[in-house]
This record gives sequence, structure tokens and C-alpha cells, in this order.
Amino acid sequence: MLDSLLSLPLEQQVGQFFYIGLPGTELDEETRALVEYVKPGGVIIFGRNVGAAEQLRNLLDGIRSIVAIEPLFGIDQEGGLVDRLRRIITPMPSARTIRQHGDLAGARAMGRITAETLRILGFNMNFAPVMSIMTDERDLLSNGLYSRSFGRSPGEVLGYTMVYLRALQSGGCMGCLKHFPGIGAGEVDSHEEMPLVHLSHDDLMAQDLAPYVELFQREDDRVRAVMVSHGGFPKIDIRHGVAGGRIEPASLNHSIVTKLLREELGYAHLVVTDDLEMGAIAKHAPIEQAVRRAFDAGQDMLLICSRPELIKKGYDVLLRAARDGEISPERMRASLKNIADFKSLVQPPLPFDKERLRALSDEVAALNQKLNYTYGGAI
Repeated sequence: MLDSLLSLPLEQQVGQFFYIGLPGTELDEETRALVEYVKPGGVIIFGRNVGAAEQLRNLLDGIRSIVAIEPLFGIDQEGGLVDRLRRIITPMPSARTIRQHGDLAGARAMGRITAETLRILGFNMNFAPVMSIMTDERDLLSNGLYSRSFGRSPGEVLGYTMVYLRALQSGGCMGCLKHFPGIGAGEVDSHEEMPLVHLSHDDLMAQDLAPYVELFQREDDRVRAVMVSHGGFPKIDIRHGVAGGRIEPASLNHSIVTKLLREELGYAHLVVTDDLEMGAIAKHAPIEQAVRRAFDAGQDMLLICSRPELIKKGYDVLLRAARDGEISPERMRASLKNIADFKSLVQPPLPFDKERLRALSDEVAALNQKLNYTYGGAI
């Protein structure tokens, strides 16, 4: 796979670094033009792209047909508040609901059902699970993570995550741990602005980072993708040195992405930004700067999830930097290798089967009943 990526023209190699959103539900002229312009390494789907099961599968298959290297097809299908497929199957329970019932079997069932559902619809990746540790104190914060985490302690998060991730990936759908290095202690939602996490390096290692460290050492669970948050970490920002210095979002921060994640924790696989259109970044830097700084920080893939004009601007600035020699061939090769290694693990979609989707939807309904879960909206 790496040889295939290295043999691409420079324009298409740069396209591999982008994980992009689409404007609508169809492969219309605007969407086709966007995909052909960027030739992205990944495509992420949101609720705005979902009308019906067959429509969604046709959209993904259509994209497959117009790019030389098959993209990653990802979605945030966590369950609970973040449920992109609620128009297609019964809404899935939240991670918090599963943990509250002490139901490891429920976590396993969620992973299995999610994997098969996504593969029938044409996906090969799920941006889940959320690794935030949500203590009773953190539950009171307005960061949007209240129900999205499996646990109140490192041990709970680790236990439920292992079970969920193993089931998800055994079902042929790759997962992605998020949002490194942990934003559960942030007081605001990064969709709006940058959450500040005033924890020291040692406190992070003992709490939010502990499940990551353990999972990175478990080769059998094959953690191969990590999403870096837009949180600000003033007490561990090695680049700026002091808490009073300029605070940089983790996703753009070499000290977090390269020094902490890759060098200190020894993680050597795919690293993806959170959406670079989110308020935490938009209020910090224009998209052209955000893309350059994220790539310079050590990110492999850059999520730009909504506006085609921003996707194109981000792609153009990185391509220009590559053409001008501002990005070395060695740096590009390192990320292309991580992308190629990840793509070599993904499984092909399952045959489209409306009856099987209906049966999986019934399984979700039965799980909800077992957990006494009532659907309460989505984002």
C-alpha cells in the first residue's frame, strides 16, 4: 500500500492527508467536484449526509468509483448524543448508559452491532470511543462530554473501551481513540472555543492518559488511530514552557502530537486532528495556518468537515508548501506510511442488506430496553 501512495503524483499524495466532509446527501456536481479536486485520503459522514440506508451506501460507493486509492470512510457513531444514523436504525445507547448498568456485555454488543451496521452502509472506520474520564465533578462542566464517556476513572474507561474496541474491530470496522490527551476536565465545548485543561503532566499521566498508555501496550487490541483534541494544556506545553505563555490547541501543538504522543508514549500509528473548522480552531487561526501548523505538529490526517471552500483552501496551502519544498519528502513519507499501514487493515464493505439492517436495528432496540435507555436527542 505504501508503494501505491508513493507512486501517486504529488497532488494526490497531499490529498491523502485530508479527511473531508461532504455538503449533502448525493454525489452531485458540487460533491463530485470537491472529491475530484482533493482526492482525499478519507471522507467523514455527518447527519446532513444521511437520508436513508440505500442512499448513504450509494453515496459512499459513488465516491469509491471516482478515486484511484479508496478513501477511509468514517463517521462519529458513538451512540447517545452523537448518533449520525438515527434516521436509519434505532438510536443507540450512550456510553454512559452502558457503564451505569455495569454492562460489559452491552459494550461488546454495541461494538459488534456498530461494526456490522457501518460495513453494510459502506464504512470502514468509526471515530469512537471517547476516552474522557468523567468524574462527578467533571459532569458539572459544560463541555458536552457528560454522556459520551464509558467511565469515571481510568480503570472504568480502560475496561469498557477494551471490550467495545475489540468487538468493533473484530467486526471489521477500525476504531479511533479520542480526544487525546483528554479534555474531560475542560470547562467548555471545543465546538465553540478552546477548552483549557489545567492539569500537570503528572496529573494527566495518572488520570486521562492512563487508559491510552495501557491500550498502546496491548497489541492484541490493535489501537491504530488516535484523534488529537483542540484542548489547551498550559501546564504541559513544553514548546512555550510556562503556563503564562501562549496557549496552543493540542491538535496544532508539536509538544503534544510529537513529543508527548509519539516520543514519550511511543505511539507509532495514525494520528488525526479533530475538525479544524471547530470554534476552538477558527477563533485561533485561519484554516490555512491551522492546516500548516497541524501538519508541522506531526498530524497524519487533517479533518475539515463542512465547508468545501475551506477544504480547498487547506488542501491548496499544503500542496503549495510541498511544491515549494517547505515540507520535506521524509516528513510526507512518514505520514503516508502511517496512512498506508492503517488502510491495509481496513475491511471491504459488506453487501448491502436492508433486512439485515432491520435485524440489527431490532437488536439495538432490545439493548435499549435492557438498559432502560430512552433516546434524548443528538448532535
